[in-house]
Amino acid sequence: MIDKIEHIISESVAVKNKVLADKGLLGTVEEMVTVLVKTFKNGNRVYFCGNGGSAADAQHLAAEFSGRFYTDRDALPAEALHCNTSYLTAVANDYSYDVVYSRLIKGIAQKGDVLIGLTTSGNSRNIINAFETARQKGVFTMAFTGESGGEIKKHSDYLINVPSRDTPRIQESHILLGHIICQLVEELYFS
Repeated sequence: MIDKIEHIISESVAVKNKVLADKGLLGTVEEMVTVLVKTFKNGNRVYFCGNGGSAADAQHLAAEFSGRFYTDRDALPAEALHCNTSYLTAVANDYSYDVVYSRLIKGIAQKGDVLIGLTTSGNSRNIINAFETARQKGVFTMAFTGESGGEIKKHSDYLINVPSRDTPRIQESHILLGHIICQLVEELYFS
């Protein structure tokens, strides 16, 4: 079993080494940090969405902004769209799960806000619909995906496509890159 554990850790490290070597991807992270700092300084909001484990990661990253990351500071206006279970289950039941995020974006997002979607496949219909709605409203879109980027890459202003097709390895890199973004935004915004 130790061999299996070592193999899994080695696979995770290998994906992170690919991320580290991808200057284009790192440049996208830098651009996202710049846009997020500007978004917060302009008084706009950041929304997150995902499904399953990616929803948990989306909620985690939203909390890093609205709570704190490293420093004791004011809250930044960020939230995960799936946290209201009454809304989520009502809309999924009455309309479709495919519109749970797009209806919220249509109703609450403002021009200049940012929508960040986490989808390892890049093909989650409810996130794609939200990105389409966001673009119609002048909301910036940022996607965290796996290697191919999936369909959502066509709807993303900024795309972080982790060089892997293995869902757990992709999600591990999403949280790593998300933490880097949170740290840098906090440092730049509050400096």
